[in-house]
Amino acid sequence: MSDPEKNQPDMSDPEGGARLEPQQLFDLARQGADVLLDLVDAGLPVDLTDEAGNSLLMLAAYHGHAELTAGLAERGADVNRLNSKNQAPLAGAIFKNESDVIRVLMEHGADVDAGTPSARATAKMFGRELPEPGAR
Repeated sequence: MSDPEKNQPDMSDPEGGARLEPQQLFDLARQGADVLLDLVDAGLPVDLTDEAGNSLLMLAAYHGHAELTAGLAERGADVNRLNSKNQAPLAGAIFKNESDVIRVLMEHGADVDAGTPSARATAKMFGRELPEPGAR
């Protein structure tokens, strides 16, 4: 038999050494805390999801944290990962009108047609323009 504790990702805060609970990790994403990147670098799965299927990147993007979103994408986070409601990070950023996050996601290959509603459909619903891929 294997020890289930040994199969869990390291969720120790690299700055303080305290063990973080999963909900705290998702709160760090919502808050845009850079320490989350240190945790990913230390072995935390970059595509970790909460009970609703929201990835760390989804939460950072939805809450307007472009720098954290970029850092997670640069570490391999899936910019097109859908949550359990079939929602994509780009559609959420368009809904929230987070232009810097939209730019970051587009630069990292976000699919404007992923999810339901897609980013394209969300932009149309709210009368917003989608940036061209690669546009700054």
